[in-house]
Amino acid sequence: MSQHTKHGCDHIFFIGFLGAGKSTLARNVGTMFKRRFIDTDRLVVRRCGKSVTEIFETEGEDRFRELETSALRSLQSERSLLVSCGGGIVETPVNIELMHEMGTCVYLEGDFEDSIRQIRRSDTRPDFRSPEHAARLFDHRRPLYRQAADLTLDIRNKSFEDVSYLCAEMLLERGLL
Repeated sequence: MSQHTKHGCDHIFFIGFLGAGKSTLARNVGTMFKRRFIDTDRLVVRRCGKSVTEIFETEGEDRFRELETSALRSLQSERSLLVSCGGGIVETPVNIELMHEMGTCVYLEGDFEDSIRQIRRSDTRPDFRSPEHAARLFDHRRPLYRQAADLTLDIRNKSFEDVSYLCAEMLLERGLL
């Protein structure tokens, strides 16, 4: 595990591609251990009053990334959160630095096909313009996730329940829960 300076935070950030199950995992582990869980995309939406898709369409991806960074910074005063991150959070290097300063990044590593199966409504996912575009994005982001990860959890061929238990076990073994 990489060493980073923590600033009083002990958050666990779940990173990975669209449909990897980051929100489900944060919710499941939060329920198991009575820890608060949040979703960075929902935090941006709540603060902005627009959906992620609306922000992308009206203000652009760069503006969304700024709002995402601001949402992350707002977590610096919190403790012990389980944070489901938007799939593109690793596109902004400062976001990776912030997550490392505040806690541990867990990469949910799966196959592109698994992600596509999990995406129920592609119209709510601005990054998902077409399967071909999503595949290129997956290939582009995979090394960014790997580089940002303190821990990696292989989610291939596992149910959400199995992933939740494996993640909890991994975090407990490392004293992070």
